This record gives sequence, C-alpha cells and structure tokens, in this order.
Amino acid sequence: MERVVIVGGGIVGACTAYFLALLGHRGEIIVLERDPSYRFASTTLSAASIRTQFTAAVNVRMSLFGIAFLRSLPERFGTEADIGFHEGGYLVLAAPEQAGNLARCQRMQVAEGADVALLDPPALAARFPWLEVAGVGAGCIGNRNEGWFDAHALLTLVRRGAIALGARFQAAEVVGIEPAAEGFTVATAAGERLFADRLVNAAGPWAAHVAAMAGIALPVEARKRTGFVLRAPLAGAGMPLVLDVSGAWIRPEGEGFIAGIAPDPERDPPAGEDFAPDVDLMEDKLWPALAARIPALERLRMVRAWAGHYEMCTLDHNAILGPHPGLPGYFHANGFSGHGVQHGPAAGRAIAEWIRHGRYVSLDLSPLGYARVAAAHPLPEDAIY
Repeated sequence: MERVVIVGGGIVGACTAYFLALLGHRGEIIVLERDPSYRFASTTLSAASIRTQFTAAVNVRMSLFGIAFLRSLPERFGTEADIGFHEGGYLVLAAPEQAGNLARCQRMQVAEGADVALLDPPALAARFPWLEVAGVGAGCIGNRNEGWFDAHALLTLVRRGAIALGARFQAAEVVGIEPAAEGFTVATAAGERLFADRLVNAAGPWAAHVAAMAGIALPVEARKRTGFVLRAPLAGAGMPLVLDVSGAWIRPEGEGFIAGIAPDPERDPPAGEDFAPDVDLMEDKLWPALAARIPALERLRMVRAWAGHYEMCTLDHNAILGPHPGLPGYFHANGFSGHGVQHGPAAGRAIAEWIRHGRYVSLDLSPLGYARVAAAHPLPEDAIY
C-alpha cells in the first residue's frame, strides 16, 4: 500500500488529494498543513478570480478545466455546493503600442477554446460608458468562463470531498525531508517522522524552503500583494474586472469594489513572513490610476486593506509541475505566480494522474515541468496581475 504525503493543504494540495482519491489510489493520502486555520494561506487571501486571458496556451487550457470544475461542484459535492461564482468577465486594456500583442494573444486564446472578444477604443466607449479610453489602444473582454468566487468556500468543499474519499489532513509543519530507500522520510516540528512512498510539494510561497530540504533548488519566492476594499459612486452591476494599462485593477464585490495593482516581479522584494498591507499604494499608485481610467473613482473611499502572498516563479512566472528528474517519487506543484486558485484543480488532477498512471492522461502539462528550470529555459507568462 503506497503512502502519498502532500506538503501544503491549500487549494493545490487539496485538489491533488481529492483527485488522487477519486482516481482510486490504493494507499494512504496524507496532507500536511502548517496553518490549519488557513489564516495566512494564499488561497484564502487571494482575490479568487478565474480567467482565460493568459499569454501561455497551457494556462488557457488549465483555466478551461478550472471553470468546468467550478461548474461541476454541485454534481461532485452536492446540490447545495455554492462558492458564489459570478461570471463577470475580465476587461484587459492595452496601450496603443501593446494593442498588437493583445490581438495576438486573443487569437491564441480563441484557438484554445476561450470566448474572448477584441474591442477597439470606440467599441469600448460604447459598451462601457463609465470608462475613459484615452491612452487605450485596444481591450479584450471575456464573454464567458471568467469571473470570481469565494476561494475559502471552494477550498472547504474540495477538502471535505477529499476527506470523504479517505484522505487525511493533518496539522503539521515539515522541518526535514530525507530521501530513503524507495521513498522519503518526512520530519515534522512535533517530532513525528513519516515515511512517504511519494511526496508532493504543494507548499505555496514556502515551496522553495520545502524543496531545499530535499536538496532541490526551486526558483519560487513569496511576494506580497495588497488588496483594497473600496466604496465609490459607481454602479458595479454588470461591471467586469477591469485591468488598466497601468497595472491597476478593480472589480465589483458586494456593495463596493476590491482593487489592487499588478506585481512587479523585477522590483518586488521577497515577502518572508510580512503580511502587513502596503496602504501607501493607494495614494501613490492605485487611486490616481483608477481615477484616470474611471472618472467616478475620483471620489472613492478605502474601507480596509489586506495582504496575501503570491508564490512567484522568478524564472518565468509559470507553475512548476510534475515529477522531479533524478529524484523518483518527488513531485512539484509550485510557482503559480498568482493563478494558483484558478489552476489548482487542473494541477491537482495532473499530479494525481502522474502518481496513479505514471503520465498525464487528461491534459498534457509537460511544458511546465522542472526540466525547463534545470535548463534555464523559461516559458514566459506575461499576464500576471
């Protein structure tokens, strides 16, 4: 009987456990999570959105599975399964000099099965009268399969589903990993030593720390992202998530809005354990950018701010998935760079298929393997928000 130990119980780890159990794994499935309250989890602190507008085709495919998974929740977990999914769409704006790139990406996304439309400035102004289109060369809007939801509710459903199928979630902090004969010995802070035939690193922003215990160099760092809850004299009904050319973004949430600004992977420092919101971003960058693009936001009011962590892949802003070459039984599920919640279902299914069948069955995610890291051959994802 084969024991699989998954380090990290956020959405990626929980989906891996769920799909592994669903595929009929013969043996134990143990998920170790150092923060069982999920107070500091990237999953629960995320903006919890899903989109098909990526620059790497493999990410479009993962998103399409992700949306199919969200739509299947009542069938999988009961008719009362509800994560508050709102299919509001993304409106991605490009400066004139980037309009050609946006158009090329839109064609690729459509070829992969996405339903996204390219709009010129007059069409944008007609469809979104509250939008200032000066300085915009083009926009791309998701007609279907894009929106936002309650990430904690999704995690709760998947976690319960995995447990119902036999997986075990355990509060534990991993402090050591030793390759052993045909597996690994995993040491916890409480002094427990667990043998694992297969080990999955789904530790999110702390993935590089876990990988280093096994002697693996992983280009993944925690990067802090601050989100803001706002009120403004603007009707949010029917409004998509708007991503401005400046990197500022905003979407409706409840009676107001949430907003933030895209990360700068070249300048943002590693976050460590810092979860203090960078409230100065509001005055310095976010408010001016939002008010210039949506004039009604000149009179916005900040209600509160929060901060969470991206697990940023510093090589190319893409996930690192699959078996580690040269270390049998060790699997990566790391480096999602801000799209882990939406790609957690596809990643979890993929890792489960590898463990169960020794290959990808449903969706070939081999382009995201560790081989590109070892070769320093990036697969860039430019749509990081």
